[in-house]
Amino acid sequence: MLKFDRQGLIPAVIQDDATGEVLMVAFMNEEAFERTRQTGQAHFFSRSRNAIWHKGERSGNVQEVRAIFVNCEENSLLIRVLQHGDAACHMGYRSCYYRRLLPDDSYEIVAERVFDPQTVYGNGGASEKKDVGARSPFIEPLETALRQLYNFYLYLKDHDLSEESNTSRLLQERSLTYLLARLADELEELAEVQSGEHVHTGRQPDTILEGSQVQYWLLLVATTLNLPYDDFSPHLALIKGYNAGAIRGDTGSEIEQQQNCLDLLASNEHSLIVQGMELGFALVGNACAQAGVSPLEPAEYDLEQMRRKGLIG
Repeated sequence: MLKFDRQGLIPAVIQDDATGEVLMVAFMNEEAFERTRQTGQAHFFSRSRNAIWHKGERSGNVQEVRAIFVNCEENSLLIRVLQHGDAACHMGYRSCYYRRLLPDDSYEIVAERVFDPQTVYGNGGASEKKDVGARSPFIEPLETALRQLYNFYLYLKDHDLSEESNTSRLLQERSLTYLLARLADELEELAEVQSGEHVHTGRQPDTILEGSQVQYWLLLVATTLNLPYDDFSPHLALIKGYNAGAIRGDTGSEIEQQQNCLDLLASNEHSLIVQGMELGFALVGNACAQAGVSPLEPAEYDLEQMRRKGLIG
């Protein structure tokens, strides 16, 4: 009898069956555990997404289960797997434990990257994004709108206007962990608008509303991290997601993309954080395409709200 915790979860250590190398640690609920046993491939439960995800659904790096072991207290699992694709870590490494902690609390990368997550997860390179942007009629007004929003948030971070602005208070008082948690909530709601699980007034207005919320929290994360706008060029990432068309994967694939976005943003590597920002905006763009709304509308919605409050002219 497995003992799941109060949240209904049990930790699972994933180990390479051939080498004994620890590849990753994740959580399962009862449903994820049963899916793992029934399919023979690892399924986990995402706490930030509150949903089941199939490991490797998008990347192809699935884990074929060879054996499942239970500890003496029956409250954790050791799962030995055949790792397909040569990499278990979404950062592109063989194992999630690719960094050694040094005495000064810094990290030393001790493994070679197996694949480029930017390529695998579809963000593309800088030249590709520029080509995508050049073909879009939305690119100039979208860049103008997003730069205006971002510059305003940077101002609110540098000038404590907490008494007049909730956004300024968030930037002064809240941690990156809090901002990422709020972003996780909005990413989930944006996806649920497209699936019909989350309804306010209708798919198109709800996509605009939730898309604007995802962009808001993404930009607050970028503000907190002091990212230069041109490092992550959200207008180009958003247009790329939009130009992908109404391409909708199954729920597992969508959850994995959202989780990748959050994990990348929580990393300590600038290049990975940039990829996380780009993936987040691409998800907004793709949602707009699915709903048949302009990729400019979520940003215009936020700007209009700010005009009504007298925050901008």
